[in-house]
Amino acid sequence: MKSKVYFTSVKDSDDVPGVSAKLKTLIKESKVIDFIRREQKVALKIHFGEEGTNSFVRPAYTRLVCDEVVSKGASAFLSDANTLYRGRRLNSADHLKVAAEHGFTKETMGVEVIIPDEAREDDTSVIQINQKLIKSAKIASIFTKADALVAISHFKGHILTSFGGALKNIGMGCATRAGKLAQHCDVSPVVYADKCIGCGECLKVCPVGAIQIKNKKSVIDTAKCIGCASCMAACPTGAMFIDFGTGDKVQEKMVEYALAALKGKKDRAGFLNFAVRINKECDCWPFDNPRIAPDVGIFASLDPVSIDKASFDLVNSACGKDVFKEAHPEYDGVKHLKYAQEIGLGNLDYELIRLD
Repeated sequence: MKSKVYFTSVKDSDDVPGVSAKLKTLIKESKVIDFIRREQKVALKIHFGEEGTNSFVRPAYTRLVCDEVVSKGASAFLSDANTLYRGRRLNSADHLKVAAEHGFTKETMGVEVIIPDEAREDDTSVIQINQKLIKSAKIASIFTKADALVAISHFKGHILTSFGGALKNIGMGCATRAGKLAQHCDVSPVVYADKCIGCGECLKVCPVGAIQIKNKKSVIDTAKCIGCASCMAACPTGAMFIDFGTGDKVQEKMVEYALAALKGKKDRAGFLNFAVRINKECDCWPFDNPRIAPDVGIFASLDPVSIDKASFDLVNSACGKDVFKEAHPEYDGVKHLKYAQEIGLGNLDYELIRLD
């Protein structure tokens, strides 16, 4: 049976009030958040964007979604987990500052803006999924403990998965730093000797004693390393490095993590994809991030696989070619969608319901 995906078109020339009106109609007609009940705690998963980029879902549209959820009588909060790479979103305090700089605060959104701190044991949940590549996943507890989840995703390109939409927003985005490391690489971090100053900050935070200082340089015992990536966060010079080039395994791991993040939320998760300002790279990209497609529109569905497939199809249809394959020829974006269907996350077949 095909999953329903609702769609409203958006043009580059559309103004914010016009798009907001379309979004409000989309939420109403799709019933994408009608599963929410009074007094439930609802996690609104979003990407706040790295410092230096504006390719994230606009605060005005996010506020509208927040208001619609709150109108159901629920208690809602906006959240994202900290990053693996070095940047302004590496720790909770700086991450919150970047979110505020981009317009996401309690005052502007009408709900709490929360960034969990995986340094606190209570902020991490270990979810058993026993899949092909991931047996247990480390997910930020703020998402696993919520009664329901709504993913507000920017649909765009991605350097490792061809494109990113709902599945990436949930799979990578809800993972703790250790969970992100598990998805991105199969090895422990290594040390750039020329950058290491032997300060010992990494040694202090390593929970398993896998790091020593030898000849005034950090050395990692890979046999002891558990891949928590705490050393990467602590290193003041960026000397800790991981090899992101794990081939197409990262796509399957991301999907398995999405399965973990959505575990226990059957019929209690909804998805909104914004295929606007479609850039070559993820919103984590703080450098030149060229647009690769015109604005297409906003999608709503209860199926994360169908919404990503519909977004992928309509963006490419608007361009007359596979712009994601062109941007990242080494990766096939449909691969992770097929795998997501295989492990029961949703359907590749969908019924597109156009609202305009």
